[in-house]
Formats: sequence, C-alpha cells, structure tokens
Amino acid sequence: MNKIRLAIFASGTGSNAINIIDHFAGHSDIEICFVLTNNADAPVVQKSQLRSVETIILNNDLVSQADVLISVCKEKMIDYIVLAGYLRLVPAAFIQEYPERIINVHPALLPNYGGKGMYGDRVHSAVLEAGEQATGISIHFVDEHFDEGRMIAQFMCKISKSDSVDTIREKVHALEHAYFPVVIEKTVLAENHG
Repeated sequence: MNKIRLAIFASGTGSNAINIIDHFAGHSDIEICFVLTNNADAPVVQKSQLRSVETIILNNDLVSQADVLISVCKEKMIDYIVLAGYLRLVPAAFIQEYPERIINVHPALLPNYGGKGMYGDRVHSAVLEAGEQATGISIHFVDEHFDEGRMIAQFMCKISKSDSVDTIREKVHALEHAYFPVVIEKTVLAENHG
C-alpha cells in the first residue's frame, strides 16, 4: 500500500510541526513530504531541514494564490495538509480542492475564542480576561471560514487563579504536543481504511 502523504504548513517556530514530523518518522502508513512556510526566517525551516524534510518557502503573495498551492501539492501527490501554526488565510479554492483534507489545531475550545485575528497569545489573553475556568485545543477540518470547519476532537485543561498567559500557553502547547499527531494519525488512517 502506498503511504498517506502529508504536507505541513507552518509560519513560526514550528514546535507543533517538528513534533508531528518526529511522530511520523519511520511510520509504516504515513509520511511527511514537505513543510511549506510563508516565512523564510522561521525557525521551522532549519528544524525541518535538520530532519531531512523538504522545506518549500513561498512569500505571502504566492501563498495567497490557490493555484500555486494546488500545483505544489498535486506535484507531490499530497493527500492531507496539516496547519501547524500557519498564520495565513488558506485560499477558498485550495480548500475546495482538498475538502475535509486540511486539518488545523486551534489553541482554545471552539466555537469560543476563534475567528479572524484569534491566534497564539491573543487567544490566551482573551481566555484569561474572560475569567474562564478551562481552555484547551480544538482539532478540526478547515473550511472557508476561520475556525468553523467540522470538529474532529477537543482536549481540555483547567485554568487556575494563578495562571498567566505564559502558563496557559504552556498548558495548551502540552495538549497540542500530546494529542495533535495522534489525532492526525487516527483521522487519516480512519478515512483511508474505514
């Protein structure tokens, strides 16, 4: 059987991207084909190259063009795209080319604290300011609306009165690292063997 081929889109440090790459290293059914980034200076570039994973760098103008993304993914015969800290809007025509084949992780319990401009510490600050007692991660398919695609899984962590944006970020990162690769694996295997 041919392996299921994944591409990772990332914009920053790439801790989730690298965690996913390491999770699937030597996997019998799934392989990471490349990391695509819109940021040539992103630490994820060097980290991916250290793991012998191809990196593709496209500027913001190119990543906003669906036909460019489609041609890159078609050429590499990609089955699924994973967004791991990717901070650009994915073009609608690209999403239509890969319906329920683009998987994202959001650092809050959707539908709360999602939407345009809600990423990273902005989310954690909003959660803290609202006095929430819990937060977590949402793993979902991507559709044409920010953070509104079909939910795959959610995982929760408690917030204590002493928590800050920094400690919430750490808790959420721990959930992402523990669960995101496993959920990707279960999702793509179920879709292909189900």
